[in-house]
Amino acid sequence: MSEKKTGRILRSLSGFYDVQTDGGLVTCRARGILRKEGNSPLTGDLVEISVERGRGMVEKILPRRNSFVRPAVANIDALVIFAANVNPVTEPYLIDRVAAIALAQGVPVYLCVNKCDLDPALDLVRIYEHAGFPVISTSAETGSGVEALASFIQGKLTAFTGNSGVGKSSILNRLAPALNLATGEVSEKLGRGRHTTRHVELYCLGDNTYVADTPGFSSFDTDQMDVILKEDLQYAFPDFGCYLGTCQFRDCSHRKEPGCAVRTAAEAGDIEPTRYDSYLKLYEKAAQIKLWELK
Repeated sequence: MSEKKTGRILRSLSGFYDVQTDGGLVTCRARGILRKEGNSPLTGDLVEISVERGRGMVEKILPRRNSFVRPAVANIDALVIFAANVNPVTEPYLIDRVAAIALAQGVPVYLCVNKCDLDPALDLVRIYEHAGFPVISTSAETGSGVEALASFIQGKLTAFTGNSGVGKSSILNRLAPALNLATGEVSEKLGRGRHTTRHVELYCLGDNTYVADTPGFSSFDTDQMDVILKEDLQYAFPDFGCYLGTCQFRDCSHRKEPGCAVRTAAEAGDIEPTRYDSYLKLYEKAAQIKLWELK
């Protein structure tokens, strides 16, 4: 006779799911009907499982507060985007795209500028502080800023994301040395890191604090990320907020229309030029989305 339990998926790999329950960790498969319904389990999901003879089966995925394609994670309290200005250099567009996807689902976003011992990335810090993002500067090498990051993630389920080689796993090792996660060298020639994290896994740092370390990505594979409709994109840029509703036209797309308050603010430097450029690029992508493809 099977036993029913509820728990959270801490790790998903090759069709197996490690579910943390009150009675311990249970490795499960998922009912085929879930995949057929296009509702495959994600790391972070709260699920109902059945256990029989030590084998678990994910029977039901409980309602999600949020979910993402890349990083493939659900029910997060906050997203920390890692960036650096040296080996590899993070493009602002990459930060802006990931941030917009999270903010569109109401998930708070922090920017963690790592490798500050090599380059403090003052321009990145200035851009995102001006745009209203909380910014933490860290160094996995020296430990600088790690305590501030630890304070922020305390008691939360947080996902770490960013391009390959930027130091997510190295910072996690600083936060919890016992994890001893593998870290990869960065190619000097390509300025890209090796993908040392190949799946999404939640690590418990104690005191109800969980961190999802996610596979790194480059600017070339961001097309795999979630989509935002062009009408909704403006709301995913919080630095546009005080200008929305003040344009000459109510349906202003903030691109070429006369009397656009957002464009005027960008030209005046009140909105960072890189942020506005990212909005224009993302708008072009969003304009290509066909609603019927999303159904």
